[in-house]
Amino acid sequence: MSAPARSRSAAAGGAAAAPPEQAPLSTIQVPRRFVREEWGGTETTVLNCCRALLAAGNPTRIFTSMALATSRRESIQGVEVRRFGYVYPYWGLDADARDAMDRKGGNLLSLPLLWSLLREPGVALLHAHAGKRLGAAVRTAARLRGIPYVVTLHGGYFDIPQGQRQQLAEPYQGGIEWGKAAGALLGSRRVLEDAAAIICVGQNEWRAAREALPRSRVEWLPNGVDCAAFAAGDGDLFRRHFAIAPERRLVLCVSRIDSQKNQLALVDSLPGLLQTQPQAHLVLIGPVTVADYRRQLEQRIAERGLGGRVTLVPGLGADDPLLRSAYHAADVFCLPSLHEPFGIVILEAWAAGLPVVAARIGGIPSFTEHGADCLHIDPSDHGQLTAALAQVLADPALARGLAEAGRAKAQRDYDWSIIGARLLALYRDIVRHGKPA
Repeated sequence: MSAPARSRSAAAGGAAAAPPEQAPLSTIQVPRRFVREEWGGTETTVLNCCRALLAAGNPTRIFTSMALATSRRESIQGVEVRRFGYVYPYWGLDADARDAMDRKGGNLLSLPLLWSLLREPGVALLHAHAGKRLGAAVRTAARLRGIPYVVTLHGGYFDIPQGQRQQLAEPYQGGIEWGKAAGALLGSRRVLEDAAAIICVGQNEWRAAREALPRSRVEWLPNGVDCAAFAAGDGDLFRRHFAIAPERRLVLCVSRIDSQKNQLALVDSLPGLLQTQPQAHLVLIGPVTVADYRRQLEQRIAERGLGGRVTLVPGLGADDPLLRSAYHAADVFCLPSLHEPFGIVILEAWAAGLPVVAARIGGIPSFTEHGADCLHIDPSDHGQLTAALAQVLADPALARGLAEAGRAKAQRDYDWSIIGARLLALYRDIVRHGKPA
């Protein structure tokens, strides 16, 4: 894996006078899309890593596509975002298919983004947050510039159920691909092999990546949380805004409206929960990445006569005070996902002082402890889910103990200041000792 390190002055973007471990390190982050209105775990991770790097004096910015966006440039919480035109290299795609790919997993091609990566001055390292053609653009730019690049797997590469793979492929069906030549030219099949490091947010993905790529540097770097930000919130504001009575006991789930996140299990468990907790009320918040699943949710809510017991909010902006206030309005947080590489929203719930019930799948057991800071459930067992939620709502001492242990763990191990420092240390090690692309 080792290769001659680039010069220290180049690694520091020209600031050779400072010691290499202190010199500013200039980077560019490249996610597939990045808009306020369609926010998820990847966007949260990229934004907060950028903020941590900037706070430590290291220039960074986000280069991404125009997918779901209306502006080419903006600043989000002090982080510069630049967006570039793109295409899906298929003939025969209709508007619905393109929209579906924009929202989830679209393998886009952006030559303007590649050109800008090549022209941006003083860059020491590129960081791709997607593979395929976009990752290949990062690889090509890094190789032509003679600088290293890293790739973060946010889940869904090695550790992904077959059903999710099929769902990602559905929008492409019926289209005729013309982009294989571009992918081959850019080296899309070598994005991971040629990276100076592969970062995994989930331990399952980390183990799978190490097995699949034994000659590559594979690092586990979990997601984080802004503990101070989520410690503040106005629960009454949230309840008033959505007309939820103060006596209701709120079960909160913040996650994409997507079959992967399994919100239907919460809807199906609600009638049973109401038998022992008559004031129970379900709040579902998240951007809609699968429109059919939202329709299924709304139909199930109507069929069960739960319209007055479920509040569905199709997404809140990252800096919307209502998002943080939702955690402070709730009595328990639940994440019943069928597939979850990490589960950053659990950290947010902990930071807000909420007890958590979560699926015993994916990366969740790697950072949560059943009975100590979380209650684990089988996401396919609605009876188990109902019982766990009822237990937390009925036992104040249990709820308080789970919440306090979770908050302490979030503050100790997962604040973005800690995760950002680990990322910066990895960057510096790669620039000093890693291989240029």
